[in-house]
Amino acid sequence: MRQQNLLMPTLREVPSDAEAVSHRLMLRAGLIRPLAAGVYTYLPLGRRALRKAEAIVREEMDRIGAQEVLLPAMQPAELWRESGRYGVYGPELVRLRDRHDREFALGPTHEEVVTALVRDEISSYRKLPLTVYQIQTKFRDERRPRYGLLRGREFLMKDAYSFDTDWEGLDATYRVMYEAYHRIFTRCGLNYRAVEADAGAIGGEGETHEFMALAEIGEDTVVACSGCDYAANLEKAEAAVSQQAQAGADEGAAPPLERWHTPDIRTIAQLTELLGPEASRLMKTLLYVADGKPVAVMVRGADEVNEVKVQRYLGAEQLELADAETVQTVTGAPVGFAGPVGLSVPLLVDREAAALSEGIAGANERDYHYRHVRPGRDFALAHTGDFREVRLGDRCVRCGEPLTLYRGIEVGHVFKLGTKYSTALGARVAGVSGTEKDVIMGCYGIGVSRLLSAVLEQHHDEQGIVWPLSLAPYHAHILPVSITDNAQRELAEELYNRLQSLGVEALLDDREERPGVKFKDADLIGLPVRLVVGKRAGERVVEYKERQAPEAESLAVEEAIRRVLELVKPSASFVGVK
Repeated sequence: MRQQNLLMPTLREVPSDAEAVSHRLMLRAGLIRPLAAGVYTYLPLGRRALRKAEAIVREEMDRIGAQEVLLPAMQPAELWRESGRYGVYGPELVRLRDRHDREFALGPTHEEVVTALVRDEISSYRKLPLTVYQIQTKFRDERRPRYGLLRGREFLMKDAYSFDTDWEGLDATYRVMYEAYHRIFTRCGLNYRAVEADAGAIGGEGETHEFMALAEIGEDTVVACSGCDYAANLEKAEAAVSQQAQAGADEGAAPPLERWHTPDIRTIAQLTELLGPEASRLMKTLLYVADGKPVAVMVRGADEVNEVKVQRYLGAEQLELADAETVQTVTGAPVGFAGPVGLSVPLLVDREAAALSEGIAGANERDYHYRHVRPGRDFALAHTGDFREVRLGDRCVRCGEPLTLYRGIEVGHVFKLGTKYSTALGARVAGVSGTEKDVIMGCYGIGVSRLLSAVLEQHHDEQGIVWPLSLAPYHAHILPVSITDNAQRELAEELYNRLQSLGVEALLDDREERPGVKFKDADLIGLPVRLVVGKRAGERVVEYKERQAPEAESLAVEEAIRRVLELVKPSASFVGVK
């Protein structure tokens, strides 16, 4: 490509509304432009990088025998009602009606559609196992789109779906897909971890893993062990039970419950400041509404409630913090004074809080707390379990070594769905004996557009992008210092034509611009290798610089071409973009 004709509007200033590094770089380098909140146009450089990510995904999907399809983006609401998700998915589902007043949704995911396809087209076990996939635009009405492509309302996804006759078949398919994901993210140059996860709105009946790109801007927390390979999303992560919890509450006598006047003290922080060392005995009680019914959850004061664990324990479809009116109705006190003693709603007690010999908790009365609250004596422990978030300093549930917390960007997710959708939508096949049974399903997603942002969060420096070779829009950037100099122009053209003929994707900066502008743009868009044609063009000597190298080298043209080929050829053979 000749840069004179390339739609690549670079920006010198950092856009004020771009918080993430990747968002700033993609705007400044002319990869994307916003059309509306969370909706972006891909310009030529961005589209080429996106196509390369797609090509890697396609190659690895095809390699394991998955077949590509293209499913409708606009889906009948009836399918979502059949699966039970139409009312559950929430306001993120983009809903619409056609001119005949029929209800539709713009697909954020395609479990219903693909299950209906298999239900209508496959009736015998002989056609299974089957795995299909697509790469398609998805839609999600995010309340707060942010971070560019990391959290948009329109995004590109690869979603695959597997269909097996039994759980053993699903286990094999899942493992093959899991390994394919490792190859995909490794080829894209990501520093990532595969972590145990919660299935969320997708649902399912078995194992599920998220693939997390490690990055400070990540909205998810990854919990990883320093001593073994245990890793999990914070929503799913468990810590080893503490020695105190294993031993249970001290059986010694505890002082009787004492009502304590605490005017205007309603937060854990305020109580901690007031109590000093005694703060380790604080009990924190939060009120939630689960499927319309109030429920209380109690943890230690320093811990946070893990709402996903609570929701899973209750088997609830929806869980949200109770509003002030509900708190007042349930406890008889305003927010800040809830406690476990005397509550008439179900009380879930975290096992670490249940192990406290005695502590301090809200008294369900304005401006009052209780001292010497004893679990099991002053409130029941009928619902005790793991209801808190893991925190730094906890120990691994597998090996007992310390756990570390990282920030991560979810770029992929694999699920064992089981029969969640096949049962609801009637996807059944006749077995060997002729008896029909529900198909066993798996679901496997990759955020392809999000993948680009995750890569750039990890691959950049102060000057701009540092593309991994596999995703770079072009491999080599040819910069004649002065395009009006005949020797420089002719040598640059020769390099451009020869590299292209050898299968190297080259970008020729043929603009009549100052050298400083060219070099700044080259650093900003960050192609893997740069060839500068300058004053030594008559000697057929150029400057060769790989994007990550600290200094340029002066090389003869033939040596420079050899070095480019040595760097690029392993990638150029599979990217699929010409």
